[in-house]
Amino acid sequence: MAASFARLLPKVGRNGFHLFPGTYSLVRKEAVFTCKVRWLADEVKEPPIPDWEKPKNESAELTKARLVYQSRKRGMSENGLILSNFANRFLSTFTEDQLHQYDLLINKPNNDWDIFNWATGNKPTPPEYDNEMMKLLKEFVSNPNMESRIRQPDLQEK
Repeated sequence: MAASFARLLPKVGRNGFHLFPGTYSLVRKEAVFTCKVRWLADEVKEPPIPDWEKPKNESAELTKARLVYQSRKRGMSENGLILSNFANRFLSTFTEDQLHQYDLLINKPNNDWDIFNWATGNKPTPPEYDNEMMKLLKEFVSNPNMESRIRQPDLQEK
């Protein structure tokens, strides 16, 4: 009898009935069979996102080229617009320390929404990112001169 109950559950799912987590009982010939249903996602763990590491032995010129690309190709178009215009305006003037701060800012957080919310002031910036670069980005995002930034800037030809 227990085997027939186990065969019933997949049929219920295939016929359009959804089983939600909980306890289900089946009565057959005065016998009661009970089954617990759980979400599979409760048992599946996502692998952790590896920590970001700066590429080794990278020249300042190569770092700037990588940061231009990474500023343009974000996980969300809002950050692509903000960061590509920001990089176009300021990246060529950055010192080695500023390049490092910007590199950490756009590569270390695992979530692009965090960068967006910090830059726009929707959420407080964590202390590890609250530096000269974040202040410059926040000022740029506030757009005091009301510049049009509806598209990414053209790439520079070399």
